Amino acid sequence: MQQTFKLVIDCPDQVGLVAAVSQFLAEHDATIVEASHHTDLQLGHFFMRHEINADSLALTKASFIDAFEPIAQQFSMNWHLTASAEKPKMAILASHESHCLIDLLHRWHTGELNCEIPCIIANHAHMEKFAEWYQVPFHFVDFKALGKNAAFKKVSELLAHYDADLTVLARFMQILPDWLCDELAGKAINIHHSFLPSFAGAKPYQQAYERGVKLIGATCHYVTQDLDEGPIIEQQVIRISHSDSAADMVRKGKDCEKTALANGVRYHLEDRVIIHQNKTVVFA
Repeated sequence: MQQTFKLVIDCPDQVGLVAAVSQFLAEHDATIVEASHHTDLQLGHFFMRHEINADSLALTKASFIDAFEPIAQQFSMNWHLTASAEKPKMAILASHESHCLIDLLHRWHTGELNCEIPCIIANHAHMEKFAEWYQVPFHFVDFKALGKNAAFKKVSELLAHYDADLTVLARFMQILPDWLCDELAGKAINIHHSFLPSFAGAKPYQQAYERGVKLIGATCHYVTQDLDEGPIIEQQVIRISHSDSAADMVRKGKDCEKTALANGVRYHLEDRVIIHQNKTVVFA
């Protein structure tokens, strides 16, 4: 598989920015595999993602960072460089619903998701059988026995122990405390089983059924202190009719949940998502 570097930038929009980056890459004989740009004219902010063939460069990742830093400072960039050879560690939090967990594990097992899964943490012990099948370390955290505060401290300790780069809430039906949201800012992804901002909170399918909507969906978003209001990465919808019961909506909605979460996680792992304020730019 071709190894690449991913250069991701956001900064105030300004004259000469693209030219400076292009000149730097040309001077180092970089072969650009994929290039994406976006300017938010209302905010005057610029976003860029370049994927570069690592073999085309004489630079290592460390020397690239050192050489590029003066340009980054000149244009006041928020930026980072990642290498496809370095797989991020993705921890998964789960509860009693298994469909999103199993879907992520399958996609990881088949190589669709370029990451390592160092652990699965769940507040329902029966989820261990899925971890065993995929040979992933499993930790049961008993929220009822420990109480929520102690349980979340245990979750935090486990994430730190495994040095997780990303935490995915795969229908993890517990509300993270504010301190943990801050700890995981920009590094925790949730799937909510509705097309946000409609039907936030509990039992969204029942809410949708009572409202008589014709479309239901799912929303993959970053976790913040504001419940179900974090920056949105991906959404999926499916059409329903008057003949669909609330149970039918749940069944159909699960497909939306799996797809939205898998796409959102993949975009994050591939450095395709840039968070700016409470929105995202996604170079899908």
